[in-house]
Amino acid sequence: MKIIVGSRGSNLALTQTNWVISELKKHHPNIEFEVKIIKTKGDLIQNVSLDKIGDKGLFVKEIEQQLLDKKIDIAVHSMKDMPSSLPEGLKFAGVPKREDIRDVLILKEGYNSLDDLPEGAKIGSGSKRRKYQLLKHRPDLNIVPIRGNIETRMKKIEDENLYGVILAAAGLKRAGLEEKISCYLDIDTVIPAPAQGALGIEIRKGDPKVEEVLDCIKDEASQIQVSAERGFLDGINGSCHIPIGAYCMVNGENISLTGLYGDEEGKKLITKTIEGKKSEARELGIELAKLISKEFEFYEG
Repeated sequence: MKIIVGSRGSNLALTQTNWVISELKKHHPNIEFEVKIIKTKGDLIQNVSLDKIGDKGLFVKEIEQQLLDKKIDIAVHSMKDMPSSLPEGLKFAGVPKREDIRDVLILKEGYNSLDDLPEGAKIGSGSKRRKYQLLKHRPDLNIVPIRGNIETRMKKIEDENLYGVILAAAGLKRAGLEEKISCYLDIDTVIPAPAQGALGIEIRKGDPKVEEVLDCIKDEASQIQVSAERGFLDGINGSCHIPIGAYCMVNGENISLTGLYGDEEGKKLITKTIEGKKSEARELGIELAKLISKEFEFYEG
């Protein structure tokens, strides 16, 4: 049996894809895996901010098309980059064990924390969620937009005279760049993106052989967390144009889910937490989205 795995071409995307393959090989030594690199629109347009050129689908459409056309058998994504709904005919396989969910700061030499930074310090971020939560704690900061892969963003500290950049811990850890992290941001300071740190393995519906191969790397707790957080994303109809975050904690049979939602200018940020059963993770996410939307409408009205 041969499985062709589709991936974007960045260092992080290939590292994640190769990690999935090496985990699968432990359980299926007789299967041959081949990586196919696919360029997406999001990779080709690097000089424009995401909310100006489209939505999260920019990084996945071409890959999903190859899945539908049976040119690849599975696709490995960062789950936080996935739109809230998938094209007809595609689905996610089980979620592998999740990495660190937090955001981090990489700061220029001599600085070790958010509080260390001088007034008006320039910080690079490609995300409104990160930008407005940082400004809530340090309204004096100058948050400037940046794009590109991890290495490109880190290089901008020097090239664009920034005091630092804010990135996801998971990507840096997977890419072997953990030592570059200056400080971790507490999840109460910056609520992560829904499903941050989790991998999304996309497959065709009605392909039981491939799904069976992938079952061996499924992690139950990660699956529950992602289900709740993406339920919230779906319910709130989230895009990259607005700040949106979520994190789910699993405690025995129960879960607690925190959601963040704001307007495009970051003038209003609403955070709420609800609790429920882990067996109803997705429904809880949708319920939280309704509660926050209602409060937001009341504020808007």
